[in-house]
Amino acid sequence: MSRNIAGYVVTVIGAAIVAAGFNLFLVPHLLLSGGVSGIAMLIGYYSETNIGVLYFVLNLPIMLWGWFIIGRRYIILSILSVIITSWMMQLITVEKFIQDPVLGSVFGGVVVGVGTGITLRFGGSTGGFDIIGSILTRKRDFPLGMVIFLLNGFVILILGFLGNWDSALYSMLSIYIASKIVDNIHIRHIKVTAFIITNETKKMVEQLLLLPRGVTIIKTQGAYSHKEKDMLMTVTTRYELAELRKIIREIDQKAFVNIVETVGVFGEFTRKN
Repeated sequence: MSRNIAGYVVTVIGAAIVAAGFNLFLVPHLLLSGGVSGIAMLIGYYSETNIGVLYFVLNLPIMLWGWFIIGRRYIILSILSVIITSWMMQLITVEKFIQDPVLGSVFGGVVVGVGTGITLRFGGSTGGFDIIGSILTRKRDFPLGMVIFLLNGFVILILGFLGNWDSALYSMLSIYIASKIVDNIHIRHIKVTAFIITNETKKMVEQLLLLPRGVTIIKTQGAYSHKEKDMLMTVTTRYELAELRKIIREIDQKAFVNIVETVGVFGEFTRKN
């Protein structure tokens, strides 16, 4: 299955998971998921308007913004996700089979986070603040899940000021859990530094530059053998780590590789032609 087809299939599955998280865990306890979906829930709770329809309508202007900023494939997948989510919310019965609101918020956060995370990982989004967060993280290097969590904060405050602070705090717990799940699944923002000692410098550099990331060549000398070798240093993402390992194995199976997680990156991270 090609990645394009897989993206559409996973987007549909992710949307169905998100809808299940809404109708089976959050909506029965009058909790919010945050962002546009949270706004739709908030309006729906107090006006008895269909939450699924509100979710679709409120997402339209944001998706239009994303169409011009992010790219068509991303937004097409996002539109598909929003449509499927809205549709599935009409099919999945709202049922409080978990009586404890704490459990509802925890498992709601897990389920919504899984659905959102797998959709993001395959190049789409669940709409709303996912799109806004993706736009912001294109300019700054920070976790997408926490961006969404911060953007969602004001929705929680509205619910609290309307007099339901218990639900507001339960909703905050759910959103936080969802954001951490998203960060664990959608790992593009997590950087790693690879130090590669190899005898195949030229071939290795040519392939590594295709990722595309910058590569620094450092001259080294073995303490025991006193032989000079080249050490390549490159910073990439955990998402691209599998491809990095594949390149190394194909070119030099005897290469010594040390991979460490990177706390932060300053300057140009993506290689410019």
